[in-house]
Amino acid sequence: MLRRRIAGAALAAILTTALAACGADTSSTAPGGETPAPPQTASTGTSTTSTQTSPSVPDQLKFTAQTVDGQSFSGDSLAGKKAVLWFWAPWCPKCRAEAPRVAAAAQATSGKVTFVGVAAQDALPAMKKFVTDYKVSGFTHLADLDAAIWTRFGVTQQPAYAFIGPDGKIDVVKQQLSESALTERVNALTAA
Repeated sequence: MLRRRIAGAALAAILTTALAACGADTSSTAPGGETPAPPQTASTGTSTTSTQTSPSVPDQLKFTAQTVDGQSFSGDSLAGKKAVLWFWAPWCPKCRAEAPRVAAAAQATSGKVTFVGVAAQDALPAMKKFVTDYKVSGFTHLADLDAAIWTRFGVTQQPAYAFIGPDGKIDVVKQQLSESALTERVNALTAA
């Protein structure tokens, strides 16, 4: 009972202080005639009056994963960029056939479009072997061992693609693309 009274008194004191602060004049100057500094946020220590804006992150890019090389990767690092996700599986004959054209498109647009491979439906050693054997090591590949990223993008079969515009628009193509179709889509991204 005594604890409840103390807790109630403490809560009343906090509310009284908070209500008094809400009506306070924050435009006044600090002692000595100085203008007070802008308020700081508790989590980052940065000013709440900052004019910096970061690109909006689409929900589909809110993921973390490991690359086939064991590095951490954050999907939100692609926000505000032109990017292509290529969904593939190591045993897939269509993925093997299109690997050279995906590698060529990634190399041709290096610095303009970010390519990321998203491998699933097999074990990590097979994914690493695919990257080496089919010479697609020129860009990052994610080991989507539980197909969570595939699920995020609605991919149920391979090969598939997600074309991500700098505005956050994502166009998922759930089929193999010919060289000309891939080139056309990548060129549309670079022109955006």
